[in-house]
Amino acid sequence: MAVIGERWRRLEVWQLADDLAAEIYQATQELPREERFGLVAQLRRAALSVPTNIVEGYARRGDRELTRFLSIALGSLAETKYLLHFSRRMGYLSEGKYNELQAACQQVGQRLWRFYEAVGKSEKAETGEKP
Repeated sequence: MAVIGERWRRLEVWQLADDLAAEIYQATQELPREERFGLVAQLRRAALSVPTNIVEGYARRGDRELTRFLSIALGSLAETKYLLHFSRRMGYLSEGKYNELQAACQQVGQRLWRFYEAVGKSEKAETGEKP
C-alpha cells in the first residue's frame, strides 16, 4: 500500500519520466568537464523537472492544478529534447546514445500527453465546461 501522498509512485508516466531523468544524469557524466555548469546543469534540471512536476501536480488538490503542472512537465520535456539535440550537434553524445534518449523522451511524451488530455477532460467535466 502506498503511503498517503505518494500515490504518484504508481503512475506509469512518472516511472518512465523518473527513468529518463536517471538515464540523462548518467549520460551527462560523459559530457566535457567545461560544460558542468552550463549544458550539463541545464540538461539535468530540465530532465529532472519532468518527474518533479508530475509529482508536485499529483500532490495538489484538483485537476486544474494537476493540469498546470503537467503542462510545465511537457515544456520541460521539450526543453530536454532540444538540449539532447544540441548535445549531439556539439558532438557530446554518440548517435546511439542520442537516439536511445530521444526514444525515451518520445515514450514519456506520449504518455504524458495522454495523461494531460485525460485530466483536462476530467477538469472540464467537473466544471461543466464542454470538452
